[in-house]
Amino acid sequence: MQPGIWQILIIAIVVLVLFGRGRISDMMGDFGKGISSFKKGMTEETHESSEPSPQIEAPTPAPTASETTESTTDKTAS
Repeated sequence: MQPGIWQILIIAIVVLVLFGRGRISDMMGDFGKGISSFKKGMTEETHESSEPSPQIEAPTPAPTASETTESTTDKTAS
């Protein structure tokens, strides 16, 4: 059973009375912003996935005890 034009019109009037014209326009605006944000996010994700990911550099090794004592003796000798 498909809804007829009169049933759709009655439902639209009830929704308009319950929410008001201003609130419905706010909801539709938010809905449109959400859709555009979703589309923008999808295009950014495809662009990011096509670019090579940056390589992570290996951490530099910590100085050994002899290296730290040499640098401190050099500073005190100056």
